[in-house]
Amino acid sequence: MNLSSLSASSHPLTPYGWDEGWESEFAPYAEKGLLPGRVVRVDRGQCDVVTPVGTVRADTEFVVPRDPMKVVCTGDWVAVDPDGEPQYVRTLLPRRTAFVRSTSSKRSEGQVLATNIDHVVICVSLAVELDLGRIERFLALAMSCSSGEALLHTSPLSRESGAQSIVVLTKADLVPDATTLDHLVQDVAATAPGVQVLPVSSRHGEGLDVLVATLSGGTAVLLGQSGAGKSTLANALLGEDVMTVQAAREVDGKGRHTTTTRNLLTLPGGGVLIDTPGLRGVGLWDAETGVGQVFSEIEELAARCRFHDCAHLAEPGCAVRAAADAGELSVRRLESYRKLLRENRRIVAKTDARVRAELRREWKRKGAAGREAMEAKRGRKR
Repeated sequence: MNLSSLSASSHPLTPYGWDEGWESEFAPYAEKGLLPGRVVRVDRGQCDVVTPVGTVRADTEFVVPRDPMKVVCTGDWVAVDPDGEPQYVRTLLPRRTAFVRSTSSKRSEGQVLATNIDHVVICVSLAVELDLGRIERFLALAMSCSSGEALLHTSPLSRESGAQSIVVLTKADLVPDATTLDHLVQDVAATAPGVQVLPVSSRHGEGLDVLVATLSGGTAVLLGQSGAGKSTLANALLGEDVMTVQAAREVDGKGRHTTTTRNLLTLPGGGVLIDTPGLRGVGLWDAETGVGQVFSEIEELAARCRFHDCAHLAEPGCAVRAAADAGELSVRRLESYRKLLRENRRIVAKTDARVRAELRREWKRKGAAGREAMEAKRGRKR
């Protein structure tokens, strides 16, 4: 097959997201006789790569750096050997976007969950009580991806190709009362300003047509806890039972990890879907921009604080505290905002000496203030 004579629109990889941008990025490797491909699955140092001549099993030996952020991941575009046994991935093409979370390791490490994403679909089950704080956490990471903060490489197209966040409320058929469902959607919408919130019933097909139209033509990644209904939603979008589904526990709505690897599949109406295992923990990774976007109303208030470095605790002239005290700002939102910013600063401090120094100074100031308050209290007692 003479790939050089094919336009991007007629290329065999077009259903997987191939376009003129990727064609341009791959040009130097085409001259070397390598094949383009997209990684559809990774496990045990090997990956399945869909190429113009079919899906091949390739070894990642040549692109295994010390940096875990640069390992081959589902969604990557790569250059592979045209033949040979075994075949090898020779290089990664620059990533446009990447969804990254911090690992549970005490070291400063990020884990890339999916790359080259256009839509981040956050699945939230209506079978259990809504955890608005967890939705905010997912959104902070998703919006960091879309703003380019989670990019591992840059390219001319990177900043123009942000990922759009969507919150899908799964198992909507378990909320038969329309008024109650509307209230739940409104609660989530207030937590996710500017983000599309879509109630969906995979069992009855409600809301699926809107979601299919939204995801058409791009790459979407499904994220959420075990039991959130990701695999059932994936099957509904794919039109067949591709992903294994297990029932969630009735007591807490949690499920077992029925999906154990990240899989990339083409949608019948156009577009690509990456399903992921359920996430027990969602640690932030360089997500300050995302936190600011999720809590945009707090950021706007903070701009009116007397001090530019206001911590919104007890500082005079704090517009954020004033709004919370007046009932104009949700106290829960403010606490969630503070928590995510603190966590993100701790993660960033592991690799940024300047941030570490700032945190030490802040701890010393708080310690000194605490001692001073204690001495004053003792003086009053005397």
